Amino acid sequence: MGVADTLDDELPFLRRYARAVTGNTEQGDALVEDMLVDLLATDDRPSHRAGLFSSLDKIVADFEPAVGAVEIAALSSDARRAFLLTAMEGFTLDDAAMIMGIDGSAMSSLIAEAETGLTKTLATKVFIIEDEPLVAAHIAQIAREMGHTVSGQAITHKTAVENCLAEPPGLLLVDVQLADGSSGIEAAREINAHIDVPAIFITAYPQRLLTGEKGEPAYLIAKPFRPDMVKAVMSQALIQRTIRHA
Repeated sequence: MGVADTLDDELPFLRRYARAVTGNTEQGDALVEDMLVDLLATDDRPSHRAGLFSSLDKIVADFEPAVGAVEIAALSSDARRAFLLTAMEGFTLDDAAMIMGIDGSAMSSLIAEAETGLTKTLATKVFIIEDEPLVAAHIAQIAREMGHTVSGQAITHKTAVENCLAEPPGLLLVDVQLADGSSGIEAAREINAHIDVPAIFITAYPQRLLTGEKGEPAYLIAKPFRPDMVKAVMSQALIQRTIRHA
């Protein structure tokens, strides 16, 4: 597979990583565009997935601001990136270490920091918008294991908005397409028109929401998902909320 083919295949996931790290769709996509400009300016272009993520991570790491006490209270930037690379993007520890330019023992330390820090901070009320009972129950279990309270669940746009406005949550986990034909994305937008709450979207077709179009989600989880992926994205969303409000 050539460089162009690899880049085409990985571009949605490069966007997913940059969006998750920055907590912002536009900022994340802009960093990916910066990476593409840099790649076009060189003949030494990576032809494999880890190499592309390494190129992006250098830009992402430079972008991330120092947030002082907020970061100390939650997780360091390096630990968050390490956990997203392994838990969300599925890299091995060795590949993630190569991407971040560190050795294996340093990567293991970052992952240990992330796994410890996940359950010690950022506890909040989580609201689940999901029409599949087993999926909703699985998400609720993961949230509770992290120390969060599940404040409610809805299976339609209308019920989700009513419940969240009556008892505002600190985090939304949202299925993109609900069984009655309503849109989880539209429900989250309506909720955010009244309260500022980060939303993580869950879909079986993540590439459809990682095209670089305006208005796409900052946080996205693909079905079927692993618990560590959900934990990593939930924690990153909450950390970015804390940073914004600091």
